Amino acid sequence: MAKHIGVKIPEDLMNTILKGKTVAILATFSEKGIPHTTPIQCMYPKGDESILISIHKDHTGYHNMAWQKKVMISFLDANNVAYGVLGRAGVVRAPSLIHPLMNIARIDVIDIKSDRSVISHVDSGVRWSYTSPEAEELNTALMNELKELSKTL
Repeated sequence: MAKHIGVKIPEDLMNTILKGKTVAILATFSEKGIPHTTPIQCMYPKGDESILISIHKDHTGYHNMAWQKKVMISFLDANNVAYGVLGRAGVVRAPSLIHPLMNIARIDVIDIKSDRSVISHVDSGVRWSYTSPEAEELNTALMNELKELSKTL
């Protein structure tokens, strides 16, 4: 049973996001009510009540998010980090200063629930690696853009 914990990002989830090595799953709905999930690895907290993400402007998840506004992000990571974050999304920069195909969105937390189970423990989250040096350079630059925006928005 999910336990609602409020609107502030808990310390263990904050640390997971700041590490920059996990994949969160962004859930959205189309105008026809069709669910869609999008893996997100480029994210950064803005304070303890918002998360900034970088997402491709042509991705279905981005179009759904821009239309519907309400989103859910699922986080599963080592040390039993298991949370669902309900939020309201808004585009804060389109396009990104780093790449013309990427946009930056802010997700303001509406509610956070703990998805921890009494019968199982999350030992590891989804991990990712770069496909090329250019991909690493792009991701690093996008993360730096999110960090800077987190200070100025």
